[in-house]
Amino acid sequence: MSLQHLDISVQSKINEWLNGDYDAATKAEIQDLVDQKEYTTLTNAFYKDLEFGTGGLRGIMGAGSNRVNKYTLGMATQGFSNYLNGAYPSEQVKVVIAHDSRNNSDVFARMTAEVFSANGIYVYYFEALRPTPELSYAIRALGCHGGVMLTASHNPKEYNGYKAYGADGGQLVAPADQAVLAEVRKIKAIADIKFTPIESNIEKIGAAMDKQYLDAISAHSIAKDAIHRQNDLKIVFSPIHGTGGVMVPPALRQFGFENIITVEEQMTMDGNFPTVVYPNPEEEEAMTLALQKAKEVDADLVMATDPDADRVGIAVKNNDGDFKLLNGNQAACLLIRYTLEAWEKAGKLRGKEYIVKTIVTSYLIDKIADSKNVECFNTLTGFKYIGQIMTQLEGQKTFISGGEESYGYLVGDHARDKDAVVSCAMIAEMVAYYKDQGTSLFDAMIDMYLEYGFYKEKLVALKKEGKQGAEEIQAMLEAFRNDTPTSLGGSKVVMFKDYKTSISKNMLTGETEKIDLPSSNVLQFFTEDGSIVSARPSGTEPKVKFYCSVNEALTNKADFKAVEDKLDAKLTSLLQDLGAI
Repeated sequence: MSLQHLDISVQSKINEWLNGDYDAATKAEIQDLVDQKEYTTLTNAFYKDLEFGTGGLRGIMGAGSNRVNKYTLGMATQGFSNYLNGAYPSEQVKVVIAHDSRNNSDVFARMTAEVFSANGIYVYYFEALRPTPELSYAIRALGCHGGVMLTASHNPKEYNGYKAYGADGGQLVAPADQAVLAEVRKIKAIADIKFTPIESNIEKIGAAMDKQYLDAISAHSIAKDAIHRQNDLKIVFSPIHGTGGVMVPPALRQFGFENIITVEEQMTMDGNFPTVVYPNPEEEEAMTLALQKAKEVDADLVMATDPDADRVGIAVKNNDGDFKLLNGNQAACLLIRYTLEAWEKAGKLRGKEYIVKTIVTSYLIDKIADSKNVECFNTLTGFKYIGQIMTQLEGQKTFISGGEESYGYLVGDHARDKDAVVSCAMIAEMVAYYKDQGTSLFDAMIDMYLEYGFYKEKLVALKKEGKQGAEEIQAMLEAFRNDTPTSLGGSKVVMFKDYKTSISKNMLTGETEKIDLPSSNVLQFFTEDGSIVSARPSGTEPKVKFYCSVNEALTNKADFKAVEDKLDAKLTSLLQDLGAI
């Protein structure tokens, strides 16, 4: 065996796994890669340990310290167990475990439950696959100290992951995430992981929790009369082989919708996601079958959720009768505007209400909130930060709704994570409400632009695989820091924000201000014409993402297409100047 082509630290890790107390199948997989001289694969599998990102642990399944397997997840669970037992020394620690439809998710979920139980922690274990937002709800409903969701969200089928949650039902944030990571790093050998379960510490849950969750969701319904009159609204829904198939149709029915048409080819819970390239409703390709079904039945609304049902993609008819996919910014703006206007009409806005969005999500939302005198908080990317604000303000202010451009939204405070189940129900209600008014969601979007300005956003992600890719991403961001563009899209850059150094710089005067958010490797450029560009490495995928936002006044409905074309050209110009396209 020869490993001299590899970095010495990678060699050391490989030898540790080949000679350590790992099972025969794991060792055979590694040995085969060595024999085949798959040095790049080996480097990517062993050059680092999996760490918590914006979505917890996530990676490609396989053998290695930088791969998702029973050992890396076992170490994460042992570290999490040690943290929880240390943080709550005088209490019976309780957690909830759930999983999605991905390959091995059920196996990893069972193993996770066993490790927790072996550490004296009481585990509520969902008897079958359930959505991420139901896990978030269950943690709070059962008075638990934490939870884990086994999922890689919308990633390709080769991936799996581990979302870790705290007692508030939100994903772990600082300092807890770093404290858990510190505990994981203390584990130096597989022998440190308690794999032998204590079965009496594991309790299966299911239907009763489903009912509680659906009741909590349906309490957020605003336009019950409109739904009653439009209960035959034609809704095409696909879970893209995931957990949305378990809870979204029941939620829609509980809201009062009776004409739910599912995409049968995608109702099978299959971790190979056989009908799509990526199980991601952000991708047009993943919506293909749903759109075909919608055309067949002349649907009013098309919706599709990702495998763990925390994201939803939607399509509605435009004024030419063609189905138009709405992006995450458009859907978030419409949903938040709808909930705020409904609260306003009901006389429920009393000055203590608020919404939350991320810094890379449309600033049209800020304008809408400001017009209603509702406070809008901006957070770093990752719904865990939205959940953190909700927890901090619990009992002081009232959360209405929130969202992020990556197709994740939440209406109501029943959970502390994005929730595609309540989002599907509320989006359907929104479509029913506008139809009941003799209009459409597409027209409501144009009306929104007429009132607040036409905002258009675009996301471009450059994929950079492995160790070399990670280094290229960092080099790209450092280049922007050290040589900040003075002009983008033909407009002068007037402000530059570096969230890593927590400094906001006025590019015209040189004055600086401190950014009151946690440090994060994000850059933002604000131009004279109101455009905003954000750049950040993904916390869950090997990508650097560029978020671009442009806006223009829209004074007449007839000008919609012309203004849209103008904004598209401006977005292209911005991205070209950044070298993103």
